[in-house]
Amino acid sequence: MDSGLWCRLSLFVRVLMISAAASAVNLEGELFKDLMKGYNKNVRPVEKTGDITKVSIKMTLTNLISLNEKEEALTTSVWIEMQWCDYRLRWDQPPRSTRFGNITSQLRVPSKSIWLPDVIMENNVDGQFEVALYCNALVSPDGCVYWLPPAIYRSACAITVNYFPFDWQNCTMVFRSWTYSANEIELVLKEEDNYTLEWVDIDPEAFTENGEWVIRHRPAKKVINSQFGKDELEYQEVVFYLIIQRKPLFYIINIIAPCVLFSSLGLLVYFLPAKAGGQKCTMSIATLLGQTVFLFLIAKKVPETSQAVPLIGKYLMFVMSVTTMVVINCVVVLNISLRTPNTHILTDRVRKILLNILPRLLRMQMQPWTPNNGISETRTGETPDKNGAFVDPCRRRSSMSLITKAEEYVMKTARSELMFARLRERNRLIKSALENLYDGLEGATAYHLSASLARASPELKQCVASCKHIAETTRQHNDFQNENEEWFLIARVVDRICFIVMALVFFLSTVGIFLMGHFNQPPSSPFPGDPKKYLPPLITNTTNIV
Repeated sequence: MDSGLWCRLSLFVRVLMISAAASAVNLEGELFKDLMKGYNKNVRPVEKTGDITKVSIKMTLTNLISLNEKEEALTTSVWIEMQWCDYRLRWDQPPRSTRFGNITSQLRVPSKSIWLPDVIMENNVDGQFEVALYCNALVSPDGCVYWLPPAIYRSACAITVNYFPFDWQNCTMVFRSWTYSANEIELVLKEEDNYTLEWVDIDPEAFTENGEWVIRHRPAKKVINSQFGKDELEYQEVVFYLIIQRKPLFYIINIIAPCVLFSSLGLLVYFLPAKAGGQKCTMSIATLLGQTVFLFLIAKKVPETSQAVPLIGKYLMFVMSVTTMVVINCVVVLNISLRTPNTHILTDRVRKILLNILPRLLRMQMQPWTPNNGISETRTGETPDKNGAFVDPCRRRSSMSLITKAEEYVMKTARSELMFARLRERNRLIKSALENLYDGLEGATAYHLSASLARASPELKQCVASCKHIAETTRQHNDFQNENEEWFLIARVVDRICFIVMALVFFLSTVGIFLMGHFNQPPSSPFPGDPKKYLPPLITNTTNIV
């Protein structure tokens, strides 16, 4: 009996609760119908003529999707929060308060059924001026409307490519009403907790990190364009700024480091021999072609503008110029190394500078050049006689010199001629020559030797002249080879100088160019001269949202 009573009571309570809920639902429906009765969404909500509708705006950033440098477009995912008051939607005053006063919560109303301030993003680039979803608006009992639609915007963002990829960009999102002037509605930034929200709001829990850009500053401002009148739509606008800095690690690993390493290979051509000009030019031209490929990759990334050249583009042009200079150096060094005394004259001043002074300064292991006044050391101090033979007034001709010349003559003459042709005649000539020279050798003076040579036969004179010609030819050949070797050594010195100069220019300029990008940092404050940080009070000045 008791259990049956309890079942009836519980059933009665459930019925009461369901009926109460149904009456509440029906009451909200009745309220919505009453609010929409005679409501015209095309009429601005003002009670008196001349009143201005105040519209508060706040933007919450949920995702910095991308920045397309080629198209100069910033893609963001945001929530646009707008608040205004519509006296026609109030139910906290009579006569509606007597019937619907029990409804104290906010009423959800379709946004397309009520008046909207028609606030759009002015610097749109894809033609989608509206929000992504017309979600319901929340209406309070006092008639204030809260609307929070999501949107994905593609806004115009002028790209500054001077320091790419060590750059930072200042992108803006400009909002204004496209149908109402400042005499009809007033756009202001929203206020919360006695603070004006002069920044783009970011919820750390809902924000998605971007892999390429980091947000440095995110201020917001209401801008009054005084050049326009209040009756014009351009007079007032709310601007949200996003000052973002690029994360250069991707470009350092995939473009800059390979480019620097590849370009440094062009300096290795100086370690090839000076006469290997063909191999040097081939290697340098291959490096130049590789740098051209990197330049094409950069050209596909940055905007097609002639106003500025990106930093990485400047560096590529620099290393291509260095590689071109290396090719020119290789051609010049090859030209020097292949010079001969028949085509160029090598002066003693050039020898002293390029074979003595510079090798010592460059720490090159080379035999120093010793000055020679144009006469062989073995002939210094000799004077020619009237027959063209050199005689020494102080001492006899060295026997070793005669033996050396005789050996050179034997090496130059065919064996058959030495053995058979005119063998007897030469024996008689030698015998008679020795007899004629005997008196001169006994005298042991230059005078007696000269007289003896005068009495010698014409064949002996011809033999002596031939020996002299052979010795002179050999000396000239040796001088020719020595001067060729000197030209090659000069080419080595010039090659070493070019290597040191090009290496210093390459490394110092590489460091200098990329230090320019390193010091290109965004400003410490969003607006120059304005010390305000435009950040929430709880966020320190050094906090950066990534």
